[in-house]
Amino acid sequence: RIVKKEKSRYWTQTHKYGVQLPKSVTEALRIDEETGTDLWRRAIEKEMRAIDCAFEFKDDNVMPPGYLKIDCHMVFDVKMTLERKARYVAGGHQTEPSKGITFASVVSRDSIRIAFLVAALNDLEILSADISGAYLNAPCGEKVYTIAGKEFGPDKEGRPVLIKRALYGLRSSGKAWRDHMAATLRDYGYSSCKADPDVWMRPKTKPDGFKYWSYILVYTDDILIIDHEPKVAMDHIASRYTLKPGSVKEPDSYLGSQVSKFYIDGADDPEKPRWAMSSEKYVKQAVTDVETELAKIDQCLPTKVTTPVSQGYRPELDQSKELDSRRAQYYQSLIGVLRWICELGRLDILVAVSMLSRYVVSPREGHLQQLFHIFAYLKHHKRSKMVFDDTEPVFDESRFKACDWSEFYPDAEEAIPHNVPEERGHGVLTSCFVDSDHAGCKATRRSHTGVILFLNKAPVMWYSKRQNTVETSTFGSEFCALKTAIDMIEGLRYKLRMMGIPVNGPTSVFCDNESVVKNSTAPESMLKKRHNAIAYHRAREAQAAGIIR
Repeated sequence: RIVKKEKSRYWTQTHKYGVQLPKSVTEALRIDEETGTDLWRRAIEKEMRAIDCAFEFKDDNVMPPGYLKIDCHMVFDVKMTLERKARYVAGGHQTEPSKGITFASVVSRDSIRIAFLVAALNDLEILSADISGAYLNAPCGEKVYTIAGKEFGPDKEGRPVLIKRALYGLRSSGKAWRDHMAATLRDYGYSSCKADPDVWMRPKTKPDGFKYWSYILVYTDDILIIDHEPKVAMDHIASRYTLKPGSVKEPDSYLGSQVSKFYIDGADDPEKPRWAMSSEKYVKQAVTDVETELAKIDQCLPTKVTTPVSQGYRPELDQSKELDSRRAQYYQSLIGVLRWICELGRLDILVAVSMLSRYVVSPREGHLQQLFHIFAYLKHHKRSKMVFDDTEPVFDESRFKACDWSEFYPDAEEAIPHNVPEERGHGVLTSCFVDSDHAGCKATRRSHTGVILFLNKAPVMWYSKRQNTVETSTFGSEFCALKTAIDMIEGLRYKLRMMGIPVNGPTSVFCDNESVVKNSTAPESMLKKRHNAIAYHRAREAQAAGIIR
């Protein structure tokens, strides 16, 4: 089946929030003239003032040898406040692809959650900031020039101009900015974490002698500083870069979520603030956007929705008509929104989104209706807050059986990196809840794995995905899920150690299948199902090494 490639959403979208979107500077100025305003002109002038440092005009208009001519254009948008936004973008697709890395990495979401937990654990403060025109601080990594357009003004229009800074749109701009920011942090005494290169660490000591690690988390131009005196580090960054006015503050939002301090009633120290993350505003806006699209075809979201998907619905059995290319693209965009909502802490929709994500290549009408069902569920269950509680959990120790594994796995031990940094600050307890839905997929009989990892009482990692193999029993599917959980546990323990966070004891793993528990905890137990041998020995050896219990 051949699908005709359609223009991107930007080129087909004509209005946003009821405001006409221009596609060129000429059209923007024409709209201003027709409406009797200067909103687009001011947006263009504001952008050109901000990026003026990126250009260099030659008096003789002669470009140096070896420079490639590219096209640039202005991209227009409208903010939720109806403020007009213009962005000057280079045509990076016209340059040769680089043989090396061109993108800028960003801090992982689980590292962010760990940092919020550590802030409460070690009684540290958090400051956030946005760097204005981040890319423009870095030199351009390519030899390119363009011809100035109307946006440069009548005295410069038509002249060739060198691009000297990492302009948005160029292939190398992301890497150039990341390298520039990394050099700044290294000069200030911070080093990159081996487990997450965008977590920057520096050993610090409080006035009372308490030793801890100070962290700076970088997500492109968004900065989070976790320190007992974060303003000192922020002032250093402000001396090197221009920070957006009003952005230097305790975080109240980060990557689409609302961040706030949370006080736990009944805790040992109820006056101690913990940090919490909520996706309420993001969910509200996402639901509003979906309702707006449905209103165009005289439809609305379902009412009286109590579960993420309809009771008894199985997407693999859906035989409704396949979506056309336009609606399939819309389906993909909705999946992207929902997956980000899951990243922001809405674990209640994780399984439903995981099942429907399987059909992004060729979705059906029934799948799209179930996405609307999830948004209806979010509309009626929009209040949700994930608290990064540093309180240590208390488990019934009788649940865990200590065994002598020396005869079965005599050389088993946890792999500790040779370059692990010094442990500083208070330690954490790790725990894991793992389960599987045996033969959950009615079409392939493949099971579904679910895992949640906790640091103390704070959830930091979660996983929901269909298994790669077909298991003939609940026993086999639970063992496969346990193997996946152990892989995640080892990754988390490695990251904690490379961040200098003490890990207290093995990870407590909770599984609801008694056969799996007995077979993996009793050294004398024998495995009869040989095709589960890898998962079986993986779980037993992890216990012998003291990684899990």
